Amino acid sequence: MAKFRFRFRLTIYILSVTLLVLIGLGFVIGQLFNSFYFDHLTDRMEKETEMLAYIVSGAEFEQSEKLQEIVVEVSEKLEARVTLIQTDGTVIAESHADPATMDNHLLRPEVQETLQDGEGHEIRYSDTLKAELLYYALPLYMDTELIGFVRLGVPIKALSDVTKNLWSVLVVSISMAFFVIVSVTYRITNQMIGPIEEATRVANALTDGDFKARTVEGREDEVGQLSRSINVLAYNLDQVTRRHQIQQERMETLIENMGSGLIFISTRGDITLINKSCRDIFQENTDKWLNRMYHEVIVHKEIIKIVQDIFLTEKRQRKQVKLAFYLEVRHFDVYGAPIMSEEGKLKGIALVFHDITELKKLEQVRKDFVANVSHELKTPVTSIKGFSETLLDGAMEEKELREKFLTIIWKESERLQSLIHDLLELSRIEQQYFKLNWQKTNVAEIIEEVVLLLKGKAEEKEIMLEYRVEGDLCIDGDPTRIRQIIINLITNGLTYTPAGGFLYIEAVPFAEESIEIKIQDSGIGISEQELPRIFERFYRVDKARSRNSGGTGLGLAIVKHLVEAHHGKIHVESTVGKGTTFFIRLNKQVAEIE
Repeated sequence: MAKFRFRFRLTIYILSVTLLVLIGLGFVIGQLFNSFYFDHLTDRMEKETEMLAYIVSGAEFEQSEKLQEIVVEVSEKLEARVTLIQTDGTVIAESHADPATMDNHLLRPEVQETLQDGEGHEIRYSDTLKAELLYYALPLYMDTELIGFVRLGVPIKALSDVTKNLWSVLVVSISMAFFVIVSVTYRITNQMIGPIEEATRVANALTDGDFKARTVEGREDEVGQLSRSINVLAYNLDQVTRRHQIQQERMETLIENMGSGLIFISTRGDITLINKSCRDIFQENTDKWLNRMYHEVIVHKEIIKIVQDIFLTEKRQRKQVKLAFYLEVRHFDVYGAPIMSEEGKLKGIALVFHDITELKKLEQVRKDFVANVSHELKTPVTSIKGFSETLLDGAMEEKELREKFLTIIWKESERLQSLIHDLLELSRIEQQYFKLNWQKTNVAEIIEEVVLLLKGKAEEKEIMLEYRVEGDLCIDGDPTRIRQIIINLITNGLTYTPAGGFLYIEAVPFAEESIEIKIQDSGIGISEQELPRIFERFYRVDKARSRNSGGTGLGLAIVKHLVEAHHGKIHVESTVGKGTTFFIRLNKQVAEIE
């Protein structure tokens, strides 16, 4: 019903105005006709009265019998009441009554008006005729002397009948005209309001986001032009909206999938946009940061300081910051820029986080590698050179010294060879063309072999070496490399476990698609600060003990690369003074075996 409200109101307005105009017009026409008919009747009575006065003035005014005959005869001819009145108001002749029985007529309104204006008329009820009459009176003169009055009375029933007929005709005419106007108005309203309502419907649909809505274009007039304009507007809005949606989707995809973290901060300090990369950077659900103040959710003072500097200076800031997350330290290149409007007013701040942790690690590894390799090579080379010079200086002549120095030179050579072997091995594993010898491998058998191989070394250090294997431990892998992984980890545990300790190896299925190997020792343990670095090259927890034991510092780095080559994961847990546990998870089946 609401959509027809305008049409209903417009129709009611038009018909109401039309009806009022017709009623007013009918009233004016009726009044004009009544006035015209009354004037016409008055003119006729004036002429007839003048004629009667002329007839009466020719007779003797005192001869009442003769006047009575004239009055009766004229009354019959004119079908009107005729009365002759003397100047004192006495009726001397009356067509419809006995003059002697009539009262004085001097005070009658038409007579009084005649005395004042020379003529007079009045409409009133007649007790004699029992009807309403129109009286018209004129003075009678005899040689310029007023001798009386002549009065003519006509029933106005005819005037009432004419008025009734007139109003009947007017009512019928107005009713017919109103019916025709109602029909024409309804048709015109439908023709004009229909397209407007349709255009309104389309406009409302466009407001609600339905840009497929269209209206009918069937006319060539202004209403048709409006419909076409609405359709063109809807089409343009549809195209603009589509382009905007495509651009917005592209922008959202770009922002959400860019490798760097992105944060928008408004001038009020609340975060208005944050992408998925920030979740990985800050290692928490950053979706909760939206519409919250930046200093309430960002706990790193370095980042807060960058934002505050941009707010104060409205200048770009670029800094490298180091952020600590649990056991890991990560490095970021933070670029902050103010967002300025065309008028030069600050609208917000954009922060971009580039993770340069790997670059920092590579840089540190390069430095450590050069330093460590130089140091590791320098020690055996210096020993070999020193003892060789001592032998050449004469110590070779003494058998005991010669054997002792040659033994030291041999051990240092072995150490140097082991270092070079591990460096070449690690370098080969890291090459892109490195491939594993994939085959079905029973991890339980490998663990049993390794335990049997290293049991003697454990007994020498008085370390209890135990293992447990159960379930299906057959996987896709390289048995030689898996043996290398287990040997390195067990050897590493034996190295850092004091006498009287234990080392426990366990291999069990993990879920349905993988197995888990656990190697636990009761050694010196690793501090929380050192855990993130134990897989780096040449990194030693206890540098003196490791070097004295002949270790190169490359064992865990080799282990990590071999586990990753098997598409597995390695994890370590440790407590200082209580021991260390390594967890390795390997998939039973590898989808793509290279």
